[in-house]
Amino acid sequence: MLPKEEEDCCKSCSTVGCCSRRFLCISAAVLLALAAIAVAIGCATAFGIPARTPVNRYCMTSANQTGFLCDDRVTCISASNVCNGIKSCLNGEDEEPTLCSNLPKSLPGYLIFWCGNGINWIYIDEKCNGYNNCGDCSDEVGSLANCPPCGSQWWSCTSIVFQYCNCIPRSLCQDGVQHCSDWSDQYVCKK
Repeated sequence: MLPKEEEDCCKSCSTVGCCSRRFLCISAAVLLALAAIAVAIGCATAFGIPARTPVNRYCMTSANQTGFLCDDRVTCISASNVCNGIKSCLNGEDEEPTLCSNLPKSLPGYLIFWCGNGINWIYIDEKCNGYNNCGDCSDEVGSLANCPPCGSQWWSCTSIVFQYCNCIPRSLCQDGVQHCSDWSDQYVCKK
């Protein structure tokens, strides 16, 4: 409540200084309140709760392939088990919408392999598995894939079958059907 003099002064508004002092005080109070809010926001931003650090989910599976680490920090699932519609992790973190909503962009880069055309992709555990998953053999042959030589269960040759690239399963050797361009699968390879 204002003193009687100031109240009479502001009612009559004949004295400009009296009312302008009141307006100045109210303005100063509002500005101080806004400054306090700005300082609080600045402090909260600078010293507040830190942003949530993304969980590192990179791991190596028992088959020595790059995988996805579940929340239990023990279970490592293969890359192709992520976002496949089946919850492989106990809490289902391998099927979370934030991870699976915009494939492959929403996946961590270590889980995917970009095919030679730069448009198609496969899960990293499908690279160097002997099968032509990309359709152009870029996941099996060349420096992009950097695959090791054919394993003991495979025969090295130039395949004529679209399913394979530079290795065919030994089970196809001497089966009476040509799988290699040089026929080595029928005349040289032993099961």
